[in-house]
Parts: sequence; structure tokens; C-alpha cells
Amino acid sequence: MNTSLFRRSSVSCQVARLISQRRIHVQPPRSRRRDLIGPPHPITHLRPVIYDVPPTLPQSTQVNHPYSLTEFTNASEGSHGDLELQYKLQLHQLDAFNHQFWLDSNTRFEAAKNAILEALPESASTLDREHALSHFYKQWLVQESERTNAYTREWRKRNLATIILGARVEYQKFCKRLSSLFSRRKAEP
Repeated sequence: MNTSLFRRSSVSCQVARLISQRRIHVQPPRSRRRDLIGPPHPITHLRPVIYDVPPTLPQSTQVNHPYSLTEFTNASEGSHGDLELQYKLQLHQLDAFNHQFWLDSNTRFEAAKNAILEALPESASTLDREHALSHFYKQWLVQESERTNAYTREWRKRNLATIILGARVEYQKFCKRLSSLFSRRKAEP
């Protein structure tokens, strides 16, 4: 008898049982949260991301309290919320950093390119324009290489920090789901 097949089918049966007992919450695809991507910015050519925010818990209207019940959370919930908030803020800061660099770079590039084209005489041929632009592009790359390399290093550093923070948030969510699953299992007779 093939024991690996038996183990796989036994695990899938356990998962199916947990789903049927509603211990594992499965969302249908259309109700999953999604980030939205906007049209490209006219100068930076970057598409803005509108990050989906998880739905907030509905406020109970049946019981009146002098304080917000969500104001007082236990330590683990507070740190989870703080970490998730820090992650969301870091995402927005990274996007703003990226947007600001390319806004400045592209604005300066277009101004310099227009200055080169305006400096050409009216009688300049298409070949003269192409030659002037080719020379400009080469100069621009040399001139901007240090600035672009510094931006790339900083962007990679910030991006890695954001990825690590996002992984910590997801790990914390996973641990919380796992502990709630086991605490419910212990509570059952």
C-alpha cells in the first residue's frame, strides 16, 4: 500500500472537514481584496497604486459605551495593528519616494531636451535634430548616472525593508489565525 497517497488523502480529508465545519474561512474569488492601479501620471509615467484597506469591523449599535471598544486592545492585537500600519505607511512612503524621484528627473530631462531642440536653427534637418538628441541623451546618461545609482541603491534598500515588514505582518496574521484555530479546538468537548 502506498502510504504517501494515504497521507495526502488523509490531509485533504482533514482540510475538507475543517472547511465544512467552518474552521477555515475560504473567501470566494470575487470577494477577495485587491489593490487598484490608476492611469499613468503624465510626467513620471508611473501608475499609482491604490492599496486596498482591509474592511473595518462593524461597530455594534446595540450597546452604547462611553469609549470606543476598539480603542482598548490587548497587547498582541495592538502590536499586530501597529506593525500592519507601519507596513502600509512604508508602502506609501516608498511610492512617494519613487514618484518624487521620477517627477524631478523627468521634468529636468524634458526641460533640457526642449532647450537643446530650441537651440537648433530653424533650418536644421531631421538628421541634425537626431544627432543633437543623440548627443544630448549620451550626456544626460553620463550626467545623471551617479544620481540614478544613488536612487536605485536607496530604492532597493527601502523596497527590501518593505518586503521584510510585509512578511512579518503576514507571519503575524498566520500565527494569530493558527492560535485561534487551536484555541477553538481546545474549547470544544
